[in-house]
Amino acid sequence: MNDDRILKKDLFGEVVLRPDIDGPVIVRDASAARWWLRWLARSLLRREAESLAALDGVEGVPRLLRHDRDTLVRTYLAGRPLQDAKTTDAVWFNAAARLLRRLHGAGVCHNDLAKEPNLIVLDDGRPAFIDFQLGWRSLHRGRLFRAAAREDIRHLLKHKRTYCPGRLTQRERDILASPSPLSRAWAGTVKPVYLFVTRRILGWADREGATDRGARR
Repeated sequence: MNDDRILKKDLFGEVVLRPDIDGPVIVRDASAARWWLRWLARSLLRREAESLAALDGVEGVPRLLRHDRDTLVRTYLAGRPLQDAKTTDAVWFNAAARLLRRLHGAGVCHNDLAKEPNLIVLDDGRPAFIDFQLGWRSLHRGRLFRAAAREDIRHLLKHKRTYCPGRLTQRERDILASPSPLSRAWAGTVKPVYLFVTRRILGWADREGATDRGARR
């Protein structure tokens, strides 16, 4: 009997919650992607594998168990996505900021923290980040990496501004008020195209699948 639970199925493949001898795991299957997007699904899977491998041992991110060209298996993190938890606890955001510094210190940018389903309030109250398909591992952490890392920070602060605006520090307000040239360039050029493709052509929304994403930790 197949006890897999499909959590997400789209043009890029499937994500399932699968029972395992040591507890449930998350399986991303790129072989189920549409043939004309399979190359991209495999690329995203590889990026996630590289990011998770670089973060091995860091609490608050899934642990990579195994992967091949079409499949990635990682641990399941029990908790709720930010848009469901709606935490107003500044302590959680401070802990999330420390976790983000650990990511950047390991040479990894998440690049998708604008989406609340990718930020998890674990059952024990700690923060976690999931979905590293857009993650970027850099060995040298050069100027472009630092710009991307700053955008990770700004996205986290935007969520803090949403849920506990009164706890923002002046430095955090200054960061929010000064987007990087990378952010301005994205907003003025790439983002309109990205939104057209993902929303009009692929039928996505930024919060689409929020409940499922929460379930597929």
